[in-house]
Amino acid sequence: MAFSKDIVLILWFLLPVIPAYGKNLGSIGTTYPVVETNLIADLQGQIDHAKLSKIMEDYKKYKPTDLYALPKATRDRTFQVDMTYTLDHDIQDENGRILYSKGLSWNPLEYVTFPGGLVVINGEDASQLKWFEASVYAKNHRVKLMITSGNAATLIDELHRPVFYLNKVMATRLQLAAVPSIVLQDEKKMMVQEVKIEDK
Repeated sequence: MAFSKDIVLILWFLLPVIPAYGKNLGSIGTTYPVVETNLIADLQGQIDHAKLSKIMEDYKKYKPTDLYALPKATRDRTFQVDMTYTLDHDIQDENGRILYSKGLSWNPLEYVTFPGGLVVINGEDASQLKWFEASVYAKNHRVKLMITSGNAATLIDELHRPVFYLNKVMATRLQLAAVPSIVLQDEKKMMVQEVKIEDK
């Protein structure tokens, strides 16, 4: 009896690897040609090219109102930033019960990692752009490039990578004071390195 159970188990596990064979059973009943239009062609026909051109033009000119400018670094400097955050108000659920109390502190870097890091530059400063393009960070697409000035759309075309604008909230949280700055995770803190670029 035990032998037959073993055979059944072996056959059961072999079932997924037994090849399946099928054959064309032909058509039954009347068939009709497909009459739906090509979805992509249909959508392209609905595009208002004048509106699309206007949207693209606006996108190329766009600059956020909260773009945060920083001065050029006058010295090399490295420091750490503690990312611990303390709630300044209670967080409640939909029934008014307190989920997280005011005064609760936690460090997000204890739960997540920040691979790649950030590089922050002035996008209008030719020396900073040249420095970035020659750096190891330019070849690493996990690094997020942020600018304190300049036009992101232009730099996206020029550098062939995403470019983001720096705002005051992020600059304040990371204690950024000058550019270029390199921001990397250092265990449970963020390390900020300001780089002085010699003018030539």
